[in-house]
Amino acid sequence: MPLHLFYCETMEKHSISLLNDYYGVLLTNKQREMLELFYNDDMSLGELAEQFSVSRQAVRDAIQRGEKSLFEYEEKLGLAKKSLLLLKTSDELCEKLDSNEIKSARMCAEKIKAILED
Repeated sequence: MPLHLFYCETMEKHSISLLNDYYGVLLTNKQREMLELFYNDDMSLGELAEQFSVSRQAVRDAIQRGEKSLFEYEEKLGLAKKSLLLLKTSDELCEKLDSNEIKSARMCAEKIKAILED
């Protein structure tokens, strides 16, 4: 598998796993559990079908519906994006404070405030 395809697949798995952490409670229990087992525990469609006593196609459909819902929730609410932006900016703030860059630190703090107010 070419490296760029592996990277894209890995990022997609990570994204869906992250979104499931944020919005999984909004899915059906079965969708949430299937997504978690598929993406976090690397279970195959066949293994999931056996565990849930359904067809592989039913598992795939549930996973696709769950993925679609997670992306729609993120598009509307943006909690994962905001959280990652806050983490990145707070890291920048700590670096600026450690190096005594007060003006830059203030800008980071204002950025954090703007993210939280949005």
